[in-house]
Amino acid sequence: MQNAQELIEGSCSILLLTDDGIYAARDRLGRTPIVIGKKDGAYAATSETCAFPNLDYQIEKYLGPGEIIRITEEGMEQKKAPGDRMQICAFLWVYYGYPSSCYEGINVEDVRYRCGAALARNDDAVIDMVAGIPDSGIAHAIGYAIEAKVPYKRPFVKYTPTWPRSFMPQKQEVRDLVAKMKLIPIKELIEGQRVLFCEDSIVRGTQLQDIIQRVIDYGAKEVHMRPACPPLVYSCKFLNFSRSRSVLDLASRKAIREIEGDEDTDTPDEYADFSSEKYARMIASITRRLKLTSLQYQKLSDLVTAIGLPKERVCTYCWDGAE
Repeated sequence: MQNAQELIEGSCSILLLTDDGIYAARDRLGRTPIVIGKKDGAYAATSETCAFPNLDYQIEKYLGPGEIIRITEEGMEQKKAPGDRMQICAFLWVYYGYPSSCYEGINVEDVRYRCGAALARNDDAVIDMVAGIPDSGIAHAIGYAIEAKVPYKRPFVKYTPTWPRSFMPQKQEVRDLVAKMKLIPIKELIEGQRVLFCEDSIVRGTQLQDIIQRVIDYGAKEVHMRPACPPLVYSCKFLNFSRSRSVLDLASRKAIREIEGDEDTDTPDEYADFSSEKYARMIASITRRLKLTSLQYQKLSDLVTAIGLPKERVCTYCWDGAE
């Protein structure tokens, strides 16, 4: 297991059931979590602590980066000590972590409230309501609404039976259809209103473009967007959470190509700098393409603060290219 973790590029956390116990191994940089739960002499290993409460398990141990343990009826035996360096994926808290889960003892829902509050503190938009793009945008929006003292409303309700996660299908047209059919608009809450949406992130932007157009068609006076993380400038090479076939699919890279006129732009570092002129031009391009009144992303420093871990222990590669 240790050899596999050293050879495999990306993230590889392993749970192995054998005749003499369960082996649990967290990937060498801790990008994905492994947590051990305990109750009445029984043990469980999972990546999501949300699996524990309804089964009456208590969190016993968060495995460290590269740590390997064996679990038997006698208890836990450490087979390999954890390494010093950790690079847990920040996107766990931003998007794909379950709200009731904790990673490194830090709850997902709490972090999303703090992300939303940080967005509000840096904003001066005059709006009538705050809304979240379901599902993961909701907690960010609640945090924003509480901090800004603006009503939180639901101009879209979600219908999920029979539909998969909208980012899962490989074909873009299928992803767009799924995203559209799952969100049902409420015209009475939209018409004539200045609406600010919080979203976990903007990856390709195609589904968001459709949502914004529907809000405009239903008579919104203004549509503002506040993603809870910075622009995704680099494609994840560790977990591939976005399902993008190419880094050029990213909304930020489309904007960079529009500005640079070069489809092979491999040095987007200046566009990842929040204070640069090129960053401002990139945001303006995305704003125009999405037909937004305004677009303001989360600062990376505010996101890291909301998570509550030192930056060097969090993977932020997709935003700043740091490894």
